[in-house]
Amino acid sequence: MDLPRVSIQPSQPDAVLHNHFEAHKFLRREAPGRLVNAFKQRTMLVTEDFIVGFQVALEEEVGDAAAEIMYRCGFEWGRQDIAGFATRFAAEFGMELGEAKFGMMLETWWWPLQAAGWGAWRYDLSHRKEGLIFIDLYDSAVARSLGNVGKVVCHYYAGMFAAVFGHLARRELSGIEIQCYSMGEEYCKFLIGSSKRINSAQFWVAEGASAQEIVSRL
Repeated sequence: MDLPRVSIQPSQPDAVLHNHFEAHKFLRREAPGRLVNAFKQRTMLVTEDFIVGFQVALEEEVGDAAAEIMYRCGFEWGRQDIAGFATRFAAEFGMELGEAKFGMMLETWWWPLQAAGWGAWRYDLSHRKEGLIFIDLYDSAVARSLGNVGKVVCHYYAGMFAAVFGHLARRELSGIEIQCYSMGEEYCKFLIGSSKRINSAQFWVAEGASAQEIVSRL
C-alpha cells in the first residue's frame, strides 16, 4: 500500500513486536527488490496513482460489477488473513482467539494492517445484541487515493471486515460501507451484520441515505 515516507531497514533478527505500529520496524528489505513484513510475507509498496489506476481500470472493464468483485476479493483476503492470524496468535500468546480478551485480540490483529498503510480503525460492538457491528476507518488507503468522487469506494475493506468478524462469530456475516471519505466525509464507516440487514442497508445507500439515517432505520 501507499505508505508514509519511512526508512526501511535491512533484514534484522526476528523480534516479537506485539501491538507495535512503526512501519520501519514492521517492514524489512531482505534483498534488492524484496520487501517482507515481520511475518516473512512478501510486501509491495505502491503509489496512490497505482491504486487509482487499478480501481478505474476495473470499473471501466466490468462496470457496476467492479464493486462486487472488490468485495469478494476483500472477503477472501480477510478469510485468509484471520486464519493466519489465529495461528500466529496461538504461537505468540499461548491461547486461542476465543480465550483472549476481545479488544486486545482485535487490536493485535489490526496493527500489522495499520503498519502496512491500511489506516487506523475504531470498532463499535455496542449493538452486537441486535446483530450489528460498526467500524470507523480513518485514512483508508483506497478512499484517500481516489479523493472525493461522490460514492463509497472501500469495498475491499467491507469484504475483509465481513470475513474476519464472521470467523470470530462463527457464522456467515456480510458487510457494507455506509459512509466514505470519498463522499466528502471525515472518515469511512462500515456495517457488519446478517445478509438480510446488509441488503437493506445496501438499498438505502443506493437511495442516498446518510449513515445516521441507515443506523436509525436498522
